[in-house]
Parts: sequence; C-alpha cells; structure tokens
Amino acid sequence: MGAERRLRLFIYARIVVSFLFLVSTLLFNYWDTAVQFENYQSGVTRLMGTSFIFSVVSLVLLKRITSTQFLTNLQVIWDLLFVSLLVLFTGGIHSPFSFLYLLSIMTAGMLLGRRQSLYTASLCGILYGTILDFHYFGYLSVIGLSPGDGHHIDATRLFFLISFNFIVFGLTAFITGVLAERAQLSEEALQRSSIDFSELAQLNSAIVVHSEIGLLTTTIAGRIRVFNPYAESIVGRSLADVYDTPLEAVFPPLADMLTSGAPVSNVEFNYRNQDGVTRNLECNVARFNDRNGAFSGYIINLRDVSALRHMEDALKRADRLAALGELSARLSHEIRNPLAALCGAVQLLSAAPEKSGHDTRLFTIITRESERLNTLISDFLRYARPASPQLTPLMLHHYIEDQCILLRHDPKFSHIQLINSVPDTVVVTADPGQLNQVLINILQNAADAIGEVGTILVEYATEPSMSIIRVTDSGPGIPDNALHHLFEPFWTTKANGTGLGLAVSYRIIEAHGGTLTIESPASGGCRCSIILPVLS
Repeated sequence: MGAERRLRLFIYARIVVSFLFLVSTLLFNYWDTAVQFENYQSGVTRLMGTSFIFSVVSLVLLKRITSTQFLTNLQVIWDLLFVSLLVLFTGGIHSPFSFLYLLSIMTAGMLLGRRQSLYTASLCGILYGTILDFHYFGYLSVIGLSPGDGHHIDATRLFFLISFNFIVFGLTAFITGVLAERAQLSEEALQRSSIDFSELAQLNSAIVVHSEIGLLTTTIAGRIRVFNPYAESIVGRSLADVYDTPLEAVFPPLADMLTSGAPVSNVEFNYRNQDGVTRNLECNVARFNDRNGAFSGYIINLRDVSALRHMEDALKRADRLAALGELSARLSHEIRNPLAALCGAVQLLSAAPEKSGHDTRLFTIITRESERLNTLISDFLRYARPASPQLTPLMLHHYIEDQCILLRHDPKFSHIQLINSVPDTVVVTADPGQLNQVLINILQNAADAIGEVGTILVEYATEPSMSIIRVTDSGPGIPDNALHHLFEPFWTTKANGTGLGLAVSYRIIEAHGGTLTIESPASGGCRCSIILPVLS
C-alpha cells in the first residue's frame, strides 16, 4: 500500500469518526447533568465540526496535489491539536480522552515512520504534561478548569501520571515505528514480487504470442485451450474458432499421440489445412501439471518444417545431380569420339558409287540416328557442364511477350491461351539465351500437360533480394510421387521425351544463383517458379 493510499484511508477514517463524534455530542444535549463534560458540550461540538471540515478539505487537496508530504505532516499536527483541545474541553486532568494521544502517535508512525513517531510521542508528552501542570496550578481557569479540580490529586501522583504517560507514549512510538517499518518492508517486497509476477506473466504471454513455433494446450480430455498465432497461421483458424474443440477435429494425426499418454518427440506428419495447403509439421507432446502437481493436460508444440525438408531434398538432389553430371560429362566425351568416327565412316560408304537402294536407305537411317544421338549427347553435356551465364538486364514483360508470340504459331498452342501478366517496368538480370531455353521448355511442358484447351499464366512476384517468375497452367497437375524425380536426367512421363529438358533448365537457373521449383497448388494445375537473385 503506497503512502498516498494510506493517507487517504486515514482521512476517510477521521471523516467517519468526526461525523460520529459530532452526532454524539449533539445527542448529549439531551442527557442529564450527570455527564461529566456537560459544561463543555458546545466547545466539543465546534471542535468535532472543525475536524470534519478539515478532513473533507484535506481529502479534496489530496486529489489535486502531487506531493503528499506536507499534507501528511499537517494531518499529524492537526491530530495533536485536536486531541489537546479535546482534553481541555473535557476536563483536563480528568479527561477520559487522553488515550487519543496514543492514536496520534500510531498514526504518525504509520504515515511518517519510526523517527517521526518518536518526535510525535515527545510532543504528545510535552502537550499533555503542560495541560496537567497548567490545570493543577490554576492557569486554565480562564477556560473553566478550576484549580480545585486539579487539586484532587497530589503533586506526587501528578508527577507519576505525567511520567507514566511519557513512558507509554515512547513505547507506543517505538513499537508502532518498528511495526510500520516492517510493514513497509513487507509491502515493498510484496510489491516487487507482484511486479515480478506481472512481468513474468507478460513475458510468458509475449513469448507465446510471438513464438515462431505453434503452441497449444489441451485438457486431459483433449479439448483445446491455448492456441497461439503461429498455430492459427498453420491451421487457418483463430482461437475463437477452435476453443474447446477436440484436438482430433483440428489435428487428426495427434489424437493417437494423446491417448498413449507417453511424451512424443520430433514426430512428423503431413497436414492439409482448410485452404488446401499441405505442410510438413514436426510435433512434440508433453504432459503438464497444475499448481498442486496434479496432471492437468497436454502441451503441444508444432513446427512447420516444410521449407527445411524442401531444402534438404534440394541439397540431396544437387549432390546427386552433381555426381551424375560429372559422370555424364565423362561418359558423353567417351561416346562422342567413336560416334564421330562412325558417322564419318558411314558418310564415306554412302558416297561410294556402287551401292544398292537398300544400302542407301540403311545409310540414311544410320546418319539420321547418329545425328539424333549426337544431339542427345550435346544436351547431356549442356546439363553436365552448363556454360557460364552472360548476365544482361532484361525488360521481362517484352522478353516474355516475344517468346509467347513465337509459341502462338506452334500448333501445340493453337487452343491454349498464353497470358503475360508481368508488369511493363520489371527488369531482371539473366542470360537471354539460357533464360529463353528455360522458358520455352517450361511453356512447352505446360502445353503438353494441358492437352488441347486451357490457359498458361505468366506472373511476376518479389521476395527479399529475389525475383520470381511463375508459370501456372490449367492442366491436371503433378502427382506427389513424381515431384521428387522431375529434375533427374532421363526421367520423363512423355512417350517421346528424353528427360533432359527440366534437368538442363534446373542446372541453368542454378548457374544463375537461383532456384527452380515445381508444385501443384490447391487450386489445381501446375506452377513452376523461376527464382532469380536480384543483382545490385
């Protein structure tokens, strides 16, 4: 409790006490003359009224001033003056209200501390002793306290009475001061503890809200209670939507993990949310107890490891393709030399004057297939050892539009709508020839996937330090089991395909410092993303 609050409570208490005393003194007017301070009722009434008004004014000032020290000192001074006047008005030596000095001392101790309570006790002793002496020696007869009233006790008893009150006042001040200091220390410790708990609660709340891990808790029965924003982003639903919902209704794979009752660590599962987005999630489940140590429910944390798994797959693919590329380069070189000799020999034989029509057809077939094999080996070498890109700034919209114009004359694209939605102002840095090879290959694959009628949309997007060219078709999409093999050489789903188009395209974009990704979005079709670094 702060000093201002203690002072406010003290003023409120004095307002109540003053009001009750005021009412009591007014009622005393109807009592008989046996009341001991009947001659002083009017003075007491005025004193009580003054105390009530002073307390109300103090309360008003407390709400308007910033520093309470002066007002606190003023309250203690008024208490001493009030008690002294009350003692004078109610019989001096015979006043029954001398005990109120003890309340004044205790008030000073609670409001100001031990030292001020000792000062107040000394001042109380001086004031009370002065009143008794003046009454005893007749100096208060002007206010109606006759010396005869004071002479009912002898000097020794008067001295003993004053000394006894001094001792009681001092002990009261000491005890009150010690208790007040201990109470203040306890109050400060409690306040620090409360602040720490408040900060801890705020910190815990901030951690839960801003955590990059999905956190949720459930009851013993598996009903959701806590659901942080990261978990909301995974599921696509808010806490209000899933509160008190059974966990299996939101995460079906987690139901069996709770029923086992055993802790679960680093378990991965695929989750498809309401938006149709499939994520690879890593899950940990643990039990937690309440403040009494009783089992209270489960705490579950979820981490989206989709990007990590894609990165791992990309690294594995890159390692596999690098090894395969090195082997392919050596093998292609060894095949190309005897192939060149074979083609030369066939050409010499075909130039001989004596040969039949059947031989001519055979020589033509051998020459054609040799050229086809040489083209295949050339493509394979481009995959194995792609040329270093010659980077040039390209106006992307016009560059893609040129490719679209050429492809629209291809019979394969006769019933396919090519949409170029790249903004006119976009500029990317790439090798024009190599990027053209990648775009043509992706667009032709999209046309093959669509079949007859459909659309191909070319878009542009940005991420920090990256430019993204997206090609989305309206075809049937790609099965999940095929996504892992798309960039492997000689793997193809086409009857007449070589399986090198996407593999070469991947190596070209990789040589640019970028990435080539292919996915089947929830909306359908296939989306190929060419991710290129932004060069300053």
